[in-house]
Amino acid sequence: MLLSEPPETAYDIRFTLLGFPVRIAVTFWLGAVVFGYSLCRFFSSEELGVGPLMIAWALCLLVSILIHELGHALAFRHYGIQSSIVLYHFGGLAIPTSTYTPGRSIARIGEKEQLIISAAGPAFQLLSALAVILAVKLAGFEVSAFRWMPSFLATLPWVTEGPVMDSRGMLALVTFYILPSVLWALLNLVPVWPLDGGRIARSLIVINGGTVAQSLWVSVICSGLLAFYAFNHGQPMMGIFFLMFGFSSYQMLNPMNNGWR
Repeated sequence: MLLSEPPETAYDIRFTLLGFPVRIAVTFWLGAVVFGYSLCRFFSSEELGVGPLMIAWALCLLVSILIHELGHALAFRHYGIQSSIVLYHFGGLAIPTSTYTPGRSIARIGEKEQLIISAAGPAFQLLSALAVILAVKLAGFEVSAFRWMPSFLATLPWVTEGPVMDSRGMLALVTFYILPSVLWALLNLVPVWPLDGGRIARSLIVINGGTVAQSLWVSVICSGLLAFYAFNHGQPMMGIFFLMFGFSSYQMLNPMNNGWR
């Protein structure tokens, strides 16, 4: 599966954070290079080389995605379930591993609980970005990271007002954290399975009397629309991913044979 846990290797980094086992797969660093190289090239100068910028980008990305997965993990813990965290080339995973309560089944998490668990990751990540944004604004500067975002975000009032930071290094560091924190969280909130938004949509539909099949059709339709948007805006890789998500959701529909009801 596209977003499944990667195999363990001897090069993975392992530690414990707030009681959660964390594994950083070696592919996480490869993904960081792929996604961040062009951005680091843009900020590079004679005084600030691409190498140090890549390190800063990778660390910002690590902290941002780790906070995202901690949101999921803490929500799991709230409902009596222990989990572990894995960071890899496609972001991260919070994987339920056991329960704190005897007789509690991981497989029987209710839809309302799943809704909170799914929403907690993007919420934590967006709140961390908001904290950095407020710090920049209180310092009297514009949040230049929004220049790199889609047009509906790039023209936000207040956030995009003010002078640009005079320190290129600090400007890069702030951009490196805010950009993935906002975009990654928002991307995860689109109603496409198995992203967080797809899980949220499933829970909302089922809670309100709908079916899992209906949530998968929503995923198929949204995947197609997002793939079309991505291909038409020069993002072929993103388009391919959404086509794969849509096809996966359609495949999950076939065994059900219940359609809309």
